[in-house]
Amino acid sequence: MANLGRQRVFTVSALIVFALVAIGAAFPERFGAGAELALTTISRLFGWFYMFSVFGFVVFLLALALSKYGKIRLGPQDCRPSYSFFSWISMLLAAGFGVGLVFYGMAEPMTHYLNPPYGMVEPQTNASARLAIQYSFFNWGIHQWAAFSVVGLIIAYFQFRKGQPGLVSTVMQPVIAKRPKLRSFAPALDVFAVVATVMGVATSIGLAVLQINGGLKAVFGVEESMLWQFIIMGAMFVCYMASAWGGLDKGIKRLSNLNMVVCFVLMFYVLFTGPTLAILKTITLGIGDYLQNFIGMSLHTSPYTGSEWATSWTIFYWAWVIAWSPFVGTFVARVSRGRTIKEYVFGVLFVPPLLACLWIGIFGGAALNMELTGDVGLAAATEQNITGALFQMFELMPFTNVLSVVALFLIFIFLVTSADSATYIVAQMTDGGSLNPPLAKRITWGLLIASICLTLLVAGGLKGLQAAAVLSALPFTFILYGMVYVLIQELRSDRKAMLMTLYRRHDETPVGADAFEAQLLAEEDRYRRAPNVVNRRINT
Repeated sequence: MANLGRQRVFTVSALIVFALVAIGAAFPERFGAGAELALTTISRLFGWFYMFSVFGFVVFLLALALSKYGKIRLGPQDCRPSYSFFSWISMLLAAGFGVGLVFYGMAEPMTHYLNPPYGMVEPQTNASARLAIQYSFFNWGIHQWAAFSVVGLIIAYFQFRKGQPGLVSTVMQPVIAKRPKLRSFAPALDVFAVVATVMGVATSIGLAVLQINGGLKAVFGVEESMLWQFIIMGAMFVCYMASAWGGLDKGIKRLSNLNMVVCFVLMFYVLFTGPTLAILKTITLGIGDYLQNFIGMSLHTSPYTGSEWATSWTIFYWAWVIAWSPFVGTFVARVSRGRTIKEYVFGVLFVPPLLACLWIGIFGGAALNMELTGDVGLAAATEQNITGALFQMFELMPFTNVLSVVALFLIFIFLVTSADSATYIVAQMTDGGSLNPPLAKRITWGLLIASICLTLLVAGGLKGLQAAAVLSALPFTFILYGMVYVLIQELRSDRKAMLMTLYRRHDETPVGADAFEAQLLAEEDRYRRAPNVVNRRINT
């Protein structure tokens, strides 16, 4: 029966994806126009809901990390992290940012410089440059990782602490079990997560292929055509299938570590060869503006004026990360076994956003300073062709060709890593939450995702599918609320069980809950000092 359920999720997910792609390929203009209309309508009606929800997830995670539940581990209480901190953060970045950060790191600040957020200042001025960095930090900061963190934490808790499959349907089982009429909908939750993941991944891969083609044109003069996009896609497919063959530890882990090294090399080169002092001041001021206006930006909904800017950027981002949270969250859970809830929250919620802000501050800060001091045409280049804007900036720096080749290599490796991660997680979702899904299923999903991406590139339907992926965020937000409710109930039960275990190991009954709590904390301190001794006591 379990195997039948796995195959049903796999089959239904594949059929839905094929149907959507077929519609997009057959009627690209109608599909794109319909999806964009629906996206605009949803953003106008429920933009406030996305803003409130993502801010709520941030508050929830911080409160949980600082609460008495923060010391609970994502796994047995005596286990330790499966990966080093560097490898852990590298894999988080590869799954959550990847190509998007390289693509928008310079282009987004420049776009906000041309079109300031909410029209608050005059465009192409010092004030618009400052606001551009502030909102770029905000869009790529803590909030973007809130939905990823919530899903990852819940999946990891159930998978490693409770020993249950890492599936959305498994997490929601306590709610479904109390309502017999909803039991038949459990597989639909997993199908929904798979479809949202595949659509998002196919769109991002298509975006990266277009940027690589734009970079090849800037560096080597090749044409931007379907032929070259097919060649890039083919090379990428071969590489991420080779990575998939190596598995999580040999494939994704090594590629993620390589990504981090190349990222730091490129960042520090731009920092020290560009306007270094201006970049450092930009980062410092940007972080200050971000922190000072954190709550105001989090809940800015523009009820009295138009919100077109928010619809195109912040609301779109929040809906996008919620739609992507099944994929990124499940991957984050997979690599976070053994960490405490506090360590997990502060690691996932703060470290990747900090690195993203450094990247944006260096590349965006350098580009804005060049534009403000010399009017070098970067704003016009970004407005004309966003895929080649980064390479236009490299033309103003020493060793232009070397920089461009390194950037192309970074984009390609990020692309391979993201695709490899996606095929791994989608295979896991369609294999009953298995920690090591079969290679055949990973290869199958790799073929499907590559085929979908190529079909969309030919049909010109990437934008329509991107809009469709974002629309899936609305129902999944309600699912996230249900998952948070279940987690809170499970943590309470878990804490009570830990207290009762402590009670049974003592001859005298502590008086009151405070005494229970004090003894538990003392036991945890003893464990940290002598884990082997305490572990033997627990086992006996």
